[in-house]
Amino acid sequence: MSNTKRQVAGRFAAMATTLLAAAALATPMAAQAQAKKKDKYLIYLSLSYSGNSWQSEAANVVKALARTPPYDKMVELREVISGTEVAGQISAYESMIDAGADGVVSFPISPVALNRTVKRGCEKGVLFFMYDATVTEPCAYNVSYITSGFGENSAQALVNALGGKGKIFLSRGVPGNSVDKRHTDGAMSVFKKYPGIKVVSEYYSFWDDRSTQTETAKALAAHPDVDGIWAQAGENGAIKALQAAGKKLVPVTGENSNGFRLALANKDFQAAGLKGVSSGSPPAQAGFAFKILMEGLLGKRKLDVHNIEYPLPWVPADEVKLCTGEKLENGCNVFAEGKVPESFVTEVFNPVLLPELSLASALKGEPTPGATIQPLPADSVKQAANEPGINCQKCSPPADLYKLTKVKPAVQP
Repeated sequence: MSNTKRQVAGRFAAMATTLLAAAALATPMAAQAQAKKKDKYLIYLSLSYSGNSWQSEAANVVKALARTPPYDKMVELREVISGTEVAGQISAYESMIDAGADGVVSFPISPVALNRTVKRGCEKGVLFFMYDATVTEPCAYNVSYITSGFGENSAQALVNALGGKGKIFLSRGVPGNSVDKRHTDGAMSVFKKYPGIKVVSEYYSFWDDRSTQTETAKALAAHPDVDGIWAQAGENGAIKALQAAGKKLVPVTGENSNGFRLALANKDFQAAGLKGVSSGSPPAQAGFAFKILMEGLLGKRKLDVHNIEYPLPWVPADEVKLCTGEKLENGCNVFAEGKVPESFVTEVFNPVLLPELSLASALKGEPTPGATIQPLPADSVKQAANEPGINCQKCSPPADLYKLTKVKPAVQP
């Protein structure tokens, strides 16, 4: 064989090897991206833990959507609650894969420990859609507000309310979870700029009002002169702890419970010292993730964005507006006392993304009478920023990772 022929043959062999390698790498992803035309889809709803209002509402909206026509005839939904131990959720994922799941909609307990199992599922053609919390396995889909800046924005709001100095508590979420880590990292990026801000107590409250009240009460016993509280979900429990201890109210930033928003708008509470902003995690993310998953399975949407950002809610005290009915409409953002439990998370609805939902959907997982599944807007899927250890592995974060988007510093560091 001549040198020229050998060179040509070598090029073709190299090309063939490259194409085969690319095909091998692309196969799992291609299997996911292509529509699986079936009469019935087996979808798992996987919770790492349950027991608080946020988790219940997130699960309920997925159940309600799965029971809404035409999905009621197309989806077999199975719910699994595996607990707060990583091994339990890994085992649950393995069982779902082996059962032939088409998709898994999940709140993951860890951003990294589940990766190997998720990857195995992807290779079997299972679509993994994580909501709120995230994983770093590239084949998974993360639908989360986690990169939209809750930690840094709420921290700056607290700093502003305190004039840049004071003793504060940090009421955190679940240890080891990506949501808690990202929130706290963002908050500390702000607090560390202000030497006058002293974190005197830091505790895990598991995003629950009762746990937050209990843990805040313990912190108050040691530090009765606290000046402010930065809280994740469960924030209304922090206010109750202050009241139960007979302490003055202080600025509190937190998430989206109905009781907290009503407290922020309470003139007597304001006069007693309460200031703050309601932001944080919408349970609506679960329903949004489920609808994207189904549109992908049905071939109605290309699943080419893996880290999808849900917008950050932001309701300062002076923007709390009472709803007169059972819907968030005309700019209202909180229900009247007694309409829902205090712990009810108001950001469970989204009239653009989830018009099918009602109070019965959020509270009981029931479909809205007469509702049918509406397609998501074409531009509803937004690319989230890369954040190493949160939603990606070998990636670089943006230079302005903790930039403020909702509030400006009212006092300089």
